[in-house]
Parts: sequence; structure tokens; C-alpha cells
Amino acid sequence: MDALDVARWQFGVTTVYHFLFVPLTIGLSVLVAILQTMWHRTGDEKYLKLTKFYGKLFLINFAMGVVTGIVQEFQFGMNWSDYSRFVGDIFGAPLAIEALVAFFLESTFIGLWIFGWDRLPKRLHLAAIWAAAIGSNLSAYFILAANSFMQNPVGYRINPDTGRAELTDFVAVLTNKVAMITFPHTIAGAFLVAGSLLVAVAMWHLVRNRESTDTPAYRFAAKFGSWVTLVSAAAVAITGDIQGKIMTQVQPMKMAAAEGLYTTESPASFSVLTVGSLDGSRELFALKIPHLLSWLGTGDPNGTVHGINDLQAQYAAQYGAGSYTPIIPVTYWSFRFMIGFGMAAAAIALLVLWSQRKGRTPTSKWLLRAGLVMPLLPLAANSFGWIFTEMGRQPWIVFGEMLTRDGVSRSVSLTEVLTSFTAFTLIYATLAVVEVKLLLRYAKAGVPDLTPDPDIDGTHDDAERPLAFAY
Repeated sequence: MDALDVARWQFGVTTVYHFLFVPLTIGLSVLVAILQTMWHRTGDEKYLKLTKFYGKLFLINFAMGVVTGIVQEFQFGMNWSDYSRFVGDIFGAPLAIEALVAFFLESTFIGLWIFGWDRLPKRLHLAAIWAAAIGSNLSAYFILAANSFMQNPVGYRINPDTGRAELTDFVAVLTNKVAMITFPHTIAGAFLVAGSLLVAVAMWHLVRNRESTDTPAYRFAAKFGSWVTLVSAAAVAITGDIQGKIMTQVQPMKMAAAEGLYTTESPASFSVLTVGSLDGSRELFALKIPHLLSWLGTGDPNGTVHGINDLQAQYAAQYGAGSYTPIIPVTYWSFRFMIGFGMAAAAIALLVLWSQRKGRTPTSKWLLRAGLVMPLLPLAANSFGWIFTEMGRQPWIVFGEMLTRDGVSRSVSLTEVLTSFTAFTLIYATLAVVEVKLLLRYAKAGVPDLTPDPDIDGTHDDAERPLAFAY
């Protein structure tokens, strides 16, 4: 084990941990804005209750996402300084825009939304949550544009004197075909998570307290969340199909690794289950669907999909001696876990809708258990999707331009990286406990009571009222 190994583990752990909060923030911001819009248009108190209820969960998650996200940028300078020097001119523009425009827009209007209840005009207050939701989605786009450069470098040139990548076409970076399809795919995955959370919390209250006066609100939340989950699952599948075809064009090794395809095939079969040798060099057993991989990769059921062995030989001739094959078991199974967990969430959403047909209220404890697990499934699918995306690119940190081993900081020792890795992991574990406890506490509390608390004696000034979660 050396500093490179630990630095990769640290970046992987902190990135996956941070991304547990990102999709819920992105999706829930829009769903809360929709709920508040429904209240604004109809005046129905159940929508206001749901807005404030899920708004609390959104704010808890947003705060934790900000705290864990800040660490990501520090790692570029701490453990990956050579990578930062190489790609800094490219990353600088989208990341600066993300911070100055999208993130500040999101944070500013979230503040107005939190403290603006009964202080701002209703329309202006509604606009605040929509501005925050738009900022959240814009933030995702600029981050994904930067990441897509690592997958498919465009709009740059290599300075022969400094060896750095220099930006030549910012529009090309923003309109990278990888970014253009990764963005809707990621946003659809975010709504899959947010819809699942709506269902899980609503189902818990419906099954536990069927006689509650707030049952209509929870019934609506369960239905609304289920439809969001199903539509998002369909969007994930459609955008994922397009993304697979683009991936086959720009990173054929990643597609081959996703399928455990060792030899070039035309037509190529989709592997439902493959057992390979321990070193990942050959296939021992496989259960396949004929022609499906050709369709997924090329759009032609008889299309050619290049295999791992042929691509390895091609890359070795093009880039020099060495292994250009990612860890096949990781890419193969992360790809399938991504699909499987997402489909499982959609299946539970269908069961929830079926349980409420003809005005019925769900009573099944088995359905409750499935509903409680439901948010974890798309979260796992999102995480495995990013593990596949990043691990499938290996050994490149910028595909075709810079190997991961060349991006690590040369002056950072193994002891220093181990120290920071251990510290961050312990801190993140603590934050995870805090996050889960806060979410469970406020989720169990249920929708708020909107009965006004009159100031009978008139002695309490408005400024003295608590602002946090005081809607």
C-alpha cells in the first residue's frame, strides 16, 4: 500500500458519502417547491403541512450536503495537486460558476425561504424556494460538466511547455455530449431518491396511525411520491440507454468492462450473470440475452461491441505498455446493482399505488417494511452508478490524457494521507449518526399543527420568536 492507494480510497469514500445527500437535495428541493405551489394555488392546508414537513427534511439534508461537499475541493489540493495543476485551467471556469452563481443562488434563497414565512409576500416566498431549487439543479450541471471533461476531454489543448491542459472552448466543455446526457440521467436519479423518501415517510404514518386527521395529507404524499418514483425510473432508463450508447463511443473499455465482454462480438449478447477467473482475464460461465448488448451499445441489434482484450491491445499500442483495464468485478457488479436497486424502488412504488386503489388506506406491515427500505434502494443505485462511472474510467483520471497515478501529490507521504483519511472517516461517521437521528426525529414527528399560537398578553415581540424550523 502506498500514498496513491490511500488517496484513492479517501477520495472514493468522501465522494460516495457526499453523494448520499446530493440527489435528495436536488430532488426534494423541487418537490417541496411543487407542494408549496399547490398550496399557493388551492389554499388547501394539507399541501402547506406537507411543504413544511418535507421542507424540514430538505433543510437537514442540505446542511449536511454542504458540510461534506466542502471537503471535496480541499482534496484536489491536498492529495491530487499534480492533477489540479494539469486540469485547473479547465475546471476553474465551471467550478467558479457553480460556486458564485448556482450555489450562492441556492443558499441565499434558502435563507429567504426559511426566515420568510409570514414575513415575505406569499408569491415572493414561493419564488424563493423555486430559485433555490433552480440553483440546486444548476449547481449539478456545472459539476457534471467538469466531471464529463474527465470522461471525454473537449475544448482544450495541451501546452507543450507546461504540460497543462488549457481551455480553448468553454462552450464545448459545457456542451460536452457526455455532460448533456449525464445531467438528465443524474437529475432523474435524484427524483427517484426524493420520491422514495416521500413514500417511505408517508407510509410509516399511514400504517402506524390510520385514524389520524392528517391521513389525507399522507395519502397524497404516498401517491405523489410513488408517481414521481415511477416517472423518474422511466426517465433513468431512457437517459441511461442514451448514455450507454455515448459511453460506447467515447469509452468503449468502460462498456466492455460493464458487461465482462472479453472478446469483440457482432452481435453482442447482454450478460445477465457472468462468472470469470479470479484475475478477470477470461469468462468461465455466463447467462446471456442475445443481441441486447449490441442494441444498448450501438442502437443496432447486430452492432459490433469491442471486447476487453482487443481494447487492451489497442490502448497499449496507442498509449504505451501497461494495463488499461479497470477492475472487472467492480464495474460488472456495480453496473448491475445500479440497475437492480433502481428497479426495486420502482416496483415498491407500484405496490404502494396498488394498495391505495379506490380510496383504500394501506394496512400491510410488509408493505410498510418495503416502504421504509425504499429510499435506501435508489440511494444505493446512485452510489453504485458513480462507482461504476469513476472506476470504469480507470486507470485514467482524465481519459486518454492523464493516468490516475500521475495525478497524486508527490510531496504527500503515506502517513499524512492515512492521517487525513482516518480523521475524515471518523468525522463523517459522526455526521452520519447526526443526520440519521435528525431525519428520523423530524420524520416521526409528522406534519406540523397549523393552529396559530396567539400572543394573548402581547408581551412577546416577533423578533424573539425562534426562527429555526418555526414556520
